[in-house]
Amino acid sequence: MFPLVIAVLMTAACALAQTLPALKVSPDGRFLQTADGKPFLYLADTAWELFHRLNREEADLYLRDRARKGFTVIQAVALAELGGIDVPNAYGHLPLENRDPSKPVEAYFAHVDHIVDRAAALGLRIAMLPTWGRYWSRRDPKLPVIFSPENARAYGRFLGKRYRERPIIWVLGGDEDVRTPDERAVIDAMAEGLAEGGSTHLRTFHPRGPGQSSLHLNDARWLDFHMNQSSHAARDHDNGLFIDHDRALTPVRPTLDGEPRYERISVGFYLRDHNRLDRFDDYDVRQAAYWAMLAGACGHTYGHASIWQMHAPGRQGVLFPDSSWQEALDHPGSIQMGYLRRLFESRAWQKLVPDQSILKSGPSEPGAKIRAARASDGSFAFVYTPRGEPFTVDRSFLKGAVVRESWWDPRYGIATEIHTGGSDGLQTYKPPTHGRGQDWLLILDALPAR
Repeated sequence: MFPLVIAVLMTAACALAQTLPALKVSPDGRFLQTADGKPFLYLADTAWELFHRLNREEADLYLRDRARKGFTVIQAVALAELGGIDVPNAYGHLPLENRDPSKPVEAYFAHVDHIVDRAAALGLRIAMLPTWGRYWSRRDPKLPVIFSPENARAYGRFLGKRYRERPIIWVLGGDEDVRTPDERAVIDAMAEGLAEGGSTHLRTFHPRGPGQSSLHLNDARWLDFHMNQSSHAARDHDNGLFIDHDRALTPVRPTLDGEPRYERISVGFYLRDHNRLDRFDDYDVRQAAYWAMLAGACGHTYGHASIWQMHAPGRQGVLFPDSSWQEALDHPGSIQMGYLRRLFESRAWQKLVPDQSILKSGPSEPGAKIRAARASDGSFAFVYTPRGEPFTVDRSFLKGAVVRESWWDPRYGIATEIHTGGSDGLQTYKPPTHGRGQDWLLILDALPAR
């Protein structure tokens, strides 16, 4: 009976996975949408070691939590960074036979299948990295390079065929950049192999940080949308600049930050003089998220110092994690990402166009920099002030006789209406509080005359 029950459950999971509609790039090339034309907000959590380190019960706990908090995507790696090809998964299986990408091990990928299907049943898509970058990059001669163009194509074909009916987003790269013709040949072959296997899923590239897929792969015909890594070097690093850069390119593609500063990770951990006890907090997370979205990103990614590596007691930590992954699930930054999604999906967010010209006063320097975006049809606007500094807006772009003005509190996900009146002229706004951690977002809604 037991094998029959498992088979029934797996069949049900696959059926649920197929209910998530396929994704594609919008006609204007600025955001992602479902096959039926509904805008899709890519809101990801970083779980690089999900397949490698968690058993099925643990993965279920993690996925249920992320679905409940409002995430839409989970970023995870098939051939993981931390001993991913030499240290077995929770069930004792390695992913490859003799480190050969052309010889994937069925038992390992059956576990990956289970997690992908469970995520889909909860409404989550897996943004799957076929491999971490250390296995194909020639940057460091000590890295265990196992890929050639030939076996990269075979491995891509295997993955493309296996997951072509499941709701996957492909993320090539894995914290490395393509810098030589040999490396480019491997990545192109892997991307092409995915398509040869029958996968029509979107494909992007996760670069080394700070970095951008557009710097090395803008000419890649297989690349559907750009991904940046603004990384972890400093507070107040304006990741909106990465989005600005990509939006100015041709061809037009959606873009997002796939690895901004993680909650609770040491600030500038890769710098010689960093202080391991100085850690990014939820404010740093929010600042990066709202800056990127108001610069015109098609979504955003959250990360946590303990969750990306699925840190647990007794396990050697990487980069000084200070809690278990289970404890970290309820740290405030992840909860606040759900608030961000709720705000953007409360309106036609896909119409937003970044437009700093509507700001007539207010800080533009790092840290306090204010970013603004307006709807292309003049129906609403968002203005984000990271430190609660006052600013002035020219409201003439609004297409309504009346404007409703509200403050959105990114910490608690609460909107408070402050005034409804005429929409003409300039208006200066002073947020309720100011200082580090006191970020606010102004909502302007154009209304018809009463």
